[in-house]
Amino acid sequence: MIRPLVARSAVAVLVLLLLAPPARAAIALPPMFGDHMVLQRGMEVPVWGKAEPGEKVTIEYAGQTAAATADEQGEWRAKLPKLPDGDASSFTVRGDKSAEVVLRDVIVGDVWVCSGQSNMQWKLRQSHDAEKEIAEAKYPNIRLFRVPNATSTRPTRELKGAPAWEVCTPETASEFSAVGYFFGRHVHRAHQVPVGLIQNAWGGMPAESFTSEEGLKSDPDFAVLLERKAAAGGGDGGDAELRRRINMDRQKYEKALADWQAKHLGADGPDTGVAQGWLNPGHDEKEWKTMALPKPWESEPEMDINGVVWFRRAVEIPAAWQGKPLVLSLGAIDDYDTTYVNGKQVGQTRGEGAFEVQRQYDVPAERVSGGKAVIAVRAFDTAGEGGLVGPEAAMKLAVKGDASHQPIALAGEWKYRVEKRYDAATIPPPAAPPKADAPYLPTNIYNAMVHPLLPYGIKGAIWYQGESNAARAEQYRKLFPAMIADWRKQWGQGDFPFLFVQLANFGRNNEQPGDSHWSELREAQTMTLAKSPNTAMAVTIDIGERGDIHPKNKQDVGKRLGLAADKLVYAKAGVAHSGPMYNSMKIEGDRIRLRFTHAEGLKFKDGKARGFAIAGEDQKYRWADATIEGDEVIVRADAVKNPVAVRYAWDDDPQVSLYNAADLPASPFRTDDWKMKTAGAK
Repeated sequence: MIRPLVARSAVAVLVLLLLAPPARAAIALPPMFGDHMVLQRGMEVPVWGKAEPGEKVTIEYAGQTAAATADEQGEWRAKLPKLPDGDASSFTVRGDKSAEVVLRDVIVGDVWVCSGQSNMQWKLRQSHDAEKEIAEAKYPNIRLFRVPNATSTRPTRELKGAPAWEVCTPETASEFSAVGYFFGRHVHRAHQVPVGLIQNAWGGMPAESFTSEEGLKSDPDFAVLLERKAAAGGGDGGDAELRRRINMDRQKYEKALADWQAKHLGADGPDTGVAQGWLNPGHDEKEWKTMALPKPWESEPEMDINGVVWFRRAVEIPAAWQGKPLVLSLGAIDDYDTTYVNGKQVGQTRGEGAFEVQRQYDVPAERVSGGKAVIAVRAFDTAGEGGLVGPEAAMKLAVKGDASHQPIALAGEWKYRVEKRYDAATIPPPAAPPKADAPYLPTNIYNAMVHPLLPYGIKGAIWYQGESNAARAEQYRKLFPAMIADWRKQWGQGDFPFLFVQLANFGRNNEQPGDSHWSELREAQTMTLAKSPNTAMAVTIDIGERGDIHPKNKQDVGKRLGLAADKLVYAKAGVAHSGPMYNSMKIEGDRIRLRFTHAEGLKFKDGKARGFAIAGEDQKYRWADATIEGDEVIVRADAVKNPVAVRYAWDDDPQVSLYNAADLPASPFRTDDWKMKTAGAK
């Protein structure tokens, strides 16, 4: 009697399945809309996505609703009414033909885009006092969104990978922009508002890469930039002769790269660690030193070097792991590596952007046996920081695909030994000729990393960039304001606040006053204040590092941007957000009187004037003495009887001394090239 009952039940189930309506597909939302997101307060909030053509879509959040109908391509867009402040709640999107989408833990606050090149991309774990800062990064009402690096020759609506909003925790903040985090923390603390931070940065990239084609076509002076892209096959037209030279250059580059790799990356010579057995488990480590990882090897005494350094770590493999495939995770390694387990290579990472790649290498099952195993890493660094830089949580050895086995943590003490030291100037890889989608070509980053964000509701943007445009400062005077105007036009949210960082001190220091590309770029940044409304600049001329283009003090950078936001955006009373800004000059016999804005409590920070130079009509600058009279500075030099111009902090890594009562430094300036009118400046 049981079998017929089972049979009848099975038939009934089948009938129900056949009669049941098919499962409905969910409405598609872009990655910007997800769990933990922050919606911009004080404005109508744009929402968009895809559905069935003609489908009616309803959006609900915090008692507010909006509706839209998908067009023939299935695309729809709506705007929620201005949202009230309140606790996190669910965000629901319903279609009359699709399953509803429910997003959890959505809050209302201020959303800031954090963009630029490497100093904006620099991670919290790479900043000063990182361990303490990471441990304290517990802010449930700060949310983080990282746009993956990607390029496109044409605007796209898609974001590479699967980025998602994350709640700010020590683990998530560790990998986020340090400047962005410190700025967001300042805003959150000072104004008790939830903050959403969108990291959208790429190291080494020029401003034109972040600008749309429409924005670059706004000025005929930028035609040369678009021509460069077209010649590489990334645009219309292009000079045929230039394209031919690029093709020839590519052939030369491929040969030069092969030669460079053989010379510098090769491990076959008699003087290499491979030849001396440094990869083998039985190697004698008596001449090796110990280093706690992860961290750049420059943190150790006498290790401020570029070249090849080996790292070794012995681990005990549990007997239960024998014959199982493993995954060796090492975090990021700056720049390239070849990695071995028990003397056998398990992985290698080279090429552009290798320093950002989180290493994960498979260890085949046949190489896994219980007992001692030795991991050896041959790391190669061309410039800046080098070595195994983490994060700590990423460094582990685990059984592949089996979470029942506890991974072996690899952070901690490793043995290390230097194989080769190089002069940084002699070992950079040869520069590749441009490809059509190269990130440094005009519009390519905008197309793939900015355009897909539009028109997500934002409060404003912070920007740290300029190093890659330093040799073209005169062009930057127009290019940077054009990029700001372009973003505002593309976003369609008016002249939203745009706060930016002036380049920090870095590099050489002239014994005698002279010219400086970096100073000219800082000047172009300062000029942007007068050309672009609703902007503010954080001066960092005193917190850089002469030998490191990525200074670790990102706390003060974020704080100074935060002060600019306090004044410009949040109208906080009593805030000094800027150091002294040059306003005008007056020649008085053998001296020049300088006037400033933001000059309350003008002072030489340690009581001694430095960084001032003065010139006569011969335009030969000489170091000068300076004194303060109220909110003015008097500059003179015995050798210049009839002065006509003054410069201050005009160098790549200048001497600085002039501050105001808020301990904010004066912006570098010169009086001989242009006169900046800052009366009533922000």
